[in-house]
Amino acid sequence: MTELQETKSTSSVSMPTTYDPKAAEAKWYAYWLEHNVFAAGKRPDAQPYTIVIPPPNVTGMLHIGHALDCTLQDIMIRMKRMQGFDALWLPGTDHAGISTQTKVEQKLRGEGLSRHDLGREAFLEKVWEWKELYANTIHEQWAKVGFSLDYSRERFTLDEGLSRAVREVFVQYYEKGLIYRGKRIINWDPVARTALSDIEVEHKEVQGGLYHLQYPLKDGSGHITVATTRPETMLGDTAVAVHPDDERYRDMIGKMLILPIVGREIPVVADEYVDKEFGSGAVKITPAHDPNDFEVGERHELPRILVMDESGVMNANAGPYQGMDRFDCRKKLVQDLKDQGVLLKIEEHVHQVGHSERTGAVVEPFLSTQWFVNMKPLAEKAIEAQKSGAGANFVPDRFERSYLQWMENVRDWCISRQLWWGHRIPAWYCDDCDGITVAREDATACSHCGGTHLKQDEDVLDTWFSSALWPFSTLGWPDDTAEKRKYFPTSLLVTGYDIIPFWVSRMIFSSLEFTGQIPFKDVLIHGLVRDSEGRKMSKSLGNGVDPLEVIEKYGADAMRYMLSTSSTPGQDLRFRWERVEQARNFANKIWNASRFALMNLEGFSAADIDLGGELRTADRWILHRLNETAAEVTRLMDIYEFGETGRVLYNFIWDDLCDWYIEFAKLSLYGEDAAGKKTTQSVLAYVLDRTQRLIHPFMPFISEEIWQHLPHEGDTIVLAEWPVYDAKLEAPDAVAEMNLLMDVIRAVRNIRAEVNVPMSKKIELAIRPSGEETLSILQRNEEYIRRFCNTSSFELGTSLAHPEKAMTAVVTGAELFLPLAGLIDIAQELARLEKEVQTLTAEVQRVEKKLSNEGFVAKAPAKVIEEEKAKMHDYAEKREKVLARLAELKG
Repeated sequence: MTELQETKSTSSVSMPTTYDPKAAEAKWYAYWLEHNVFAAGKRPDAQPYTIVIPPPNVTGMLHIGHALDCTLQDIMIRMKRMQGFDALWLPGTDHAGISTQTKVEQKLRGEGLSRHDLGREAFLEKVWEWKELYANTIHEQWAKVGFSLDYSRERFTLDEGLSRAVREVFVQYYEKGLIYRGKRIINWDPVARTALSDIEVEHKEVQGGLYHLQYPLKDGSGHITVATTRPETMLGDTAVAVHPDDERYRDMIGKMLILPIVGREIPVVADEYVDKEFGSGAVKITPAHDPNDFEVGERHELPRILVMDESGVMNANAGPYQGMDRFDCRKKLVQDLKDQGVLLKIEEHVHQVGHSERTGAVVEPFLSTQWFVNMKPLAEKAIEAQKSGAGANFVPDRFERSYLQWMENVRDWCISRQLWWGHRIPAWYCDDCDGITVAREDATACSHCGGTHLKQDEDVLDTWFSSALWPFSTLGWPDDTAEKRKYFPTSLLVTGYDIIPFWVSRMIFSSLEFTGQIPFKDVLIHGLVRDSEGRKMSKSLGNGVDPLEVIEKYGADAMRYMLSTSSTPGQDLRFRWERVEQARNFANKIWNASRFALMNLEGFSAADIDLGGELRTADRWILHRLNETAAEVTRLMDIYEFGETGRVLYNFIWDDLCDWYIEFAKLSLYGEDAAGKKTTQSVLAYVLDRTQRLIHPFMPFISEEIWQHLPHEGDTIVLAEWPVYDAKLEAPDAVAEMNLLMDVIRAVRNIRAEVNVPMSKKIELAIRPSGEETLSILQRNEEYIRRFCNTSSFELGTSLAHPEKAMTAVVTGAELFLPLAGLIDIAQELARLEKEVQTLTAEVQRVEKKLSNEGFVAKAPAKVIEEEKAKMHDYAEKREKVLARLAELKG
């Protein structure tokens, strides 16, 4: 018989003194995988519940943000699985185009090679090797954190099925006229020499200059002043724009200016894009180097003059600056402008400058021929669905505004990237007729002229193009698969607020276009994990946290519990090591309570659990509280309030179960009443079993380890039934009784603390209930009161007189009296208090003297003076309390 089989029916296997996270985590994850407990599809008639994991990039190690994101998903999938859903959590990874290619190129540079030295095919072999290595690493990390993924359905954004889906989407977009090839301004990385998506651009504050330049009118009648932060781009200026209603420039509109240095004639144009209240009210227009200028140029049919190449080096259009790096050009140009007398001034100017997330290069707005998706009709469809109530449910709902705002202001999406790693664009160019052939299969003949001299586009698609299809491509689309019919649309997407525009939005409009459905019911938005000071984690600050380091130190359960319960939806959370330690202490509390229970459940089996016996007040109360907790935890988790869920679980387990019920249970467990002992054992076993189930989504490893030792039915807690509300367990009268008992015990303990009397010393106690009902409750529970107040004598009666010289306390429905003679030596206590009054009076006088010293007050910093005043207030307040205590004792 295996240990697992043995512990299913009996608690005869003892638990170790301390919990060993490493041993439990390795053992149970291996067991779960071996027995395939995470696999979906085992409940064909059950309602599906689906989450597709936001696929991590195969670029390296997962970070603490991934740990948070996936822990929230795992919590939900584990609960839904226990609730009987056919729960699918589909894993996968993203090829991450530029990110992965940059990493591999960096590795090659260390070997003195470039991708061009290898050639495209050999380079891609190197990238696939990288992918395999880091995909395995990601698997290991998922296992370390305990994620319950159905690995049998794992996908990769470059696998054969997803590649087919990508081609199908590209071709359908093209056939519908929603994809086109053209020249537009895009984000350009001059080091990687590729277009970038907005999310790959990091905006950093940079101390720069604002250069004020004078452009003279050709007719000699004056000049116009413009300002720029990028003076090198003036070499590509093709106009200066002013607002049509600006009286200052009304007579200049249509006139020609002479572009300094270059000498080219450029017009003054009127355009409402210009803010006439800002600066000089005139703006230089450089259509090839600024996205807003590009739009102005389109409206006025201005030429587009590109003045640098793809490496950020000035080209022939830059005249005398040809061959210079863009920043070297800036320095030389600024000096030349000074020499010409057209540079009026340079203002210091702090502004946001885009940097490539991968190479660190300053991003250049750059006119380039690229492939684009026409976003307007796609966005309109998505906006209509959201506003009609048929869209996704954003949690918190304020993020719906972010989503709609992006959709309503969306620009055409640049989807081509000048990379080798990714989905190669399925477009072929014909040398015979210059036609473009877009096809699902590799083209062998031109679709226009039938020619066979074809060359495929060298570029690949933006990583987000394939990621946008993730919820349905992973389930077999474009085929009408049984999996897609069952598990799509998905139930929940969990992601950070920072990628709502780049990923969430694109999944929604892509899904609507190709499946006619919103891809997920709920979108749970979480914040970033910041450091303890609230700063974003980054390599430059050195404040990042490796989740594996946290697990090594405190265990996976502690990290999971801390991350998932430390914030509310949509809010950033601060990572604090002390919080992880608190979570570890909570896990240890659960372990120790369970271990104590098991010491008193020797030979007790699941079949022995019987709640039909005579239940004491504490038994009925803890069952009621368990019932309440199960209902509240379920409610809170269904609305994704994990922080509140953690509070509810913590209060029930730490306070109700450990600090109160287990202590009360000891009276029965150690007593002579066999029937009463069996009832308490039943309650204890039942409550601990359900408690492990409730905590399991948050702490899967320790809950499984404890559950396997408890009397239970079933092979694993992963598949155990989720606790539900049971009306038979409701006992509001027991709650009222226990509240009274706990109030009495707390009041006595507070008095003991006030007069420094340890719990080990017996005391005299008298209680005067306010009515017969309270009296009856206290009489029924006298054993508890005597035990937990540790009384030498105990009186109870509605007509009890107030004893002389007694400490008193009032609880709802009763007065408590503790005769002082039984607590303390009154004479000795009076002497101690008199001495304390003298000490405090001396301190008050000392501070008063210091504060009345004009020399001290004049010289001391304000902070020091405030501190002294606070001290005086504190000493005076303490003295008043001691004086009141003295008066009470003397009275």
